[in-house]
Amino acid sequence: MSGVVPTAPKQPTDEMGNQLKSPDPRPDAPPDYNSHFVPGPPGASVLPPAGYPRDVPMGYYNPQQPSAFPYCQPTGGTHPIQYQPGNYPVPSQSAPITWMPGPTLMPDCPPGLEYLTQLDNIHVLQHFEPLEMITRFETNNKYDIKNNLDQMVYIVTEDTDDFTRNAYRTLRPFVLRVTDFMGREIMTMQRPFRCTCCCFCCPATRQELEVQCPPGITIGFVMDHWNLCRAVYSIQNEKKENVLSIRGPCSTYGCGSDSVFEVKAIDGVSNIGSIIRKWNGLMSAMGNADHFDIHFPLDLDVKMKAMIFGACFLIDFMYFERSPQHSSR
Repeated sequence: MSGVVPTAPKQPTDEMGNQLKSPDPRPDAPPDYNSHFVPGPPGASVLPPAGYPRDVPMGYYNPQQPSAFPYCQPTGGTHPIQYQPGNYPVPSQSAPITWMPGPTLMPDCPPGLEYLTQLDNIHVLQHFEPLEMITRFETNNKYDIKNNLDQMVYIVTEDTDDFTRNAYRTLRPFVLRVTDFMGREIMTMQRPFRCTCCCFCCPATRQELEVQCPPGITIGFVMDHWNLCRAVYSIQNEKKENVLSIRGPCSTYGCGSDSVFEVKAIDGVSNIGSIIRKWNGLMSAMGNADHFDIHFPLDLDVKMKAMIFGACFLIDFMYFERSPQHSSR
């Protein structure tokens, strides 16, 4: 056994040797899978169903024409096809603003106030302005006026210059413009500047709001009256004759509860309506995003409805409009 010399293994055949010597085991060309295809007997041609894309073979789905593929349609319903996010553009889900249907023109009614003749309750929603909390820069207030069906009735926008807003803050004189769904200014509310440095009971220091409808024609005033315990206002006509009165709560801060301002007749006994500042939790405590509910009789004179509506904004600026806190320096 020690004399046996080991010999090399037997060489493979030529085909196997060529495969082992090839540095790249991949074939030069893909295999021909049709070499074992045996055609069947001829048969009748099948036409594609109605609505099927003509340029696409049967059994394939063309993503460029998703609605043309008949088997993608829902069965027994009208729900739209839901695609996987990212593959197809998804339309915006934000709902458009729904406006209250425009009423017909009425005699002896200022143009634009026809909406109020159909309402006995409106909601005043102030826009939340995070810029004020971050930069401490006072911006113009904006309000949405809606009915109980969450339909937009008016849009109220403050029109005050930057210097006046940031110099006088809550005591600033302002102009509020009320617009309808067509962008027409149907009402203007003006607050003149009143200095509060002298005696509180002085008539020259009491706050005042003038309501014009249409702009340029005064329909009444909202006058602030001094009272030791509560907020008291009077609603006057264009001749500055007292028509209604408003009595607020002893504490107007309303921490944790609603603040109710009762609207009464001139005798101070008969209850006409109310202006309620809703408590919205931290939004009411930290941000200027107030929510008011205004109630009045449905058959009340439309001008008095507009005056109660205007009194809501004077109350907001006097008691619930919080200016950004300045630094201790």
